[in-house]
Amino acid sequence: MILFRNAAILDPALGQILSPRDVLVKDDQIVEVSERPLTTTTDQSIDLHGKILMPGLIDCHVHCMASNLNLGTNANMPNVLAVLRAIPIIEGMINRGFTSVRDAGGADWALAEATRTGLVKGPRIFPAGRAISQTGGHGDFRPRSDIMEPCFCSQKLGSISRIADGIDAVRFAVRDEIQKGASQIKIMASGGVASPNDPIHFLGYGRDEIRAMVEEATNAGTYVMAHAYTSLAIRRAVECGVRTIEHGNLADTEAAKVLAAHGAYAVPTLITYEALFSEGASYGFPPEAVSKINAVREPGMRAIETLAQAGVKMGFGTDLLGESQRLQSEEFRLRAQVLGNLEAIRSATTYAAEIIMGIGRYGTISPGAVADLLVLDGNPLNDINVLLGQGEHMLAIMKDGKFHKSLV
Repeated sequence: MILFRNAAILDPALGQILSPRDVLVKDDQIVEVSERPLTTTTDQSIDLHGKILMPGLIDCHVHCMASNLNLGTNANMPNVLAVLRAIPIIEGMINRGFTSVRDAGGADWALAEATRTGLVKGPRIFPAGRAISQTGGHGDFRPRSDIMEPCFCSQKLGSISRIADGIDAVRFAVRDEIQKGASQIKIMASGGVASPNDPIHFLGYGRDEIRAMVEEATNAGTYVMAHAYTSLAIRRAVECGVRTIEHGNLADTEAAKVLAAHGAYAVPTLITYEALFSEGASYGFPPEAVSKINAVREPGMRAIETLAQAGVKMGFGTDLLGESQRLQSEEFRLRAQVLGNLEAIRSATTYAAEIIMGIGRYGTISPGAVADLLVLDGNPLNDINVLLGQGEHMLAIMKDGKFHKSLV
């Protein structure tokens, strides 16, 4: 057992720093949080002297396997190379204090198992397997030609997506991803930036196809997360049962009301557009994709304000690719500019825990929760910079009751 003494606890749900308390960890769980000193015999006792203790962070939209900004190139990498290039990406995530991540296409059960067992240093991964896209949609990276070659997307580990068209085919795709270990299902419900042939306004799947995928996910006890930019794409996806909208940069008041009315979540990913705008071309982002960035970059900041005003809960997401993965924590800075520090923190703790269906287990420091903990040298409620960078302000990082980074 490990005992943290005199810890000033950041409680995201309450939005407060609680007076110093003792926190007892046994195996992978928090078993007691006490305002009075605990006298339990422990293997290790650490006096935090009032330093901030907060829950581990959760990123609800990552691509662990996307080591290349050009996703078409990424999908063509040899399988072994694709996996080896993913290892430093996920280690970087936990170094920044992200103890859990929800992968939005690419990571599979095997990679999640590798971090769960400690074979690879990294966060807990909730994998979506391969995202499901229609032909010519956001998951189809084949170039335009007179004859479309068969899709390679189900063969290479570096691919984040697979192609499925029609109700029977999308039902099979969902069942197949769940059989392979997907925690949730990712679908493409509008055009996107990184793909070559689908303008932002494209709607992607028909309503009957979306409903079929939602039904299959629900039958398996899970849910659908949908890539969607425009108000129409957002509204029709949510009306068809989609639980979380990814990106949502062009959300307007009407879309925000639909999200709120259905109790659906939004997962904006602001930092990826800043990264693509400033360095995408230099790292090989395709020219046809570079031209799409400005259509969603600036509206994204306005969209999160619109969503917040409607009462939509927003999870923390980054969606970074390739060399830009190092900018993960910068998402806090962008959100805090519009929503304030507390809401930015809640997006990566309280709301994120709801999204990954982990209420009471993640994003909180309370008895029965998983022992994912960060010891900070400052208060992020006052200074969001404490959570930025590569974990420089994190004195200790614990995942599942084990130190990834230790004070001693």
